[in-house]
Amino acid sequence: MRHRILLTLGVLLAQPAAAQPPAERVVTPVFHRLIAFSLPSPFKLGFERTTGNIYVREHVPDGQTVDEWSRMITLQGVQGMAYNRDATAQAYLRALARGFQRHCPDTFVALDLGPQPIVKEASFATVVSCGRVSSGGKAHSETSVMLAIQGTDDFYALEWTERGPDANHPLALDSKYWSARLAQLGPVRLCPIVPGEGPPYPSCGAK
Repeated sequence: MRHRILLTLGVLLAQPAAAQPPAERVVTPVFHRLIAFSLPSPFKLGFERTTGNIYVREHVPDGQTVDEWSRMITLQGVQGMAYNRDATAQAYLRALARGFQRHCPDTFVALDLGPQPIVKEASFATVVSCGRVSSGGKAHSETSVMLAIQGTDDFYALEWTERGPDANHPLALDSKYWSARLAQLGPVRLCPIVPGEGPPYPSCGAK
């Protein structure tokens, strides 16, 4: 009997792991450019809106909503920000991080990851985290790796955010873990908007 169990276990171990569904390439116009990035399965579009000079697009796993979620991938754009000579990708992230920190001043922590190879344009990445934050009357932790990209006209931010159990202290941040989450969104491309071209924007998505 023991021989049969070991043989069965050996057969199972020899089988290849189930293949993960391929990531979807998202290509969307954001003000002056098309932006393309990879959206891992099982994320889906949950929200998209342009308000003034701010664009926001949010993705959550299947079965979740933008109000109740465990993970979220967000794309943001700020129109015309690149025209400000003092604007940099790192300064943009500092502003986003300050907004994050206001929700949890006692449990906030941040970790800079620096420029990223998944995009050709000037970029900077930072991990920000709240040990305890409330949403809908429920307390939880919330950690986000944020990539800022400086375009010729606009600035963009890609974020991978995860919620977990709440803590009354700042969380320890694993740079390898969050760098890997960010890598799943690459490669990121900024492309010219081709007049008359519509979805799926093959001029940007196929490369």
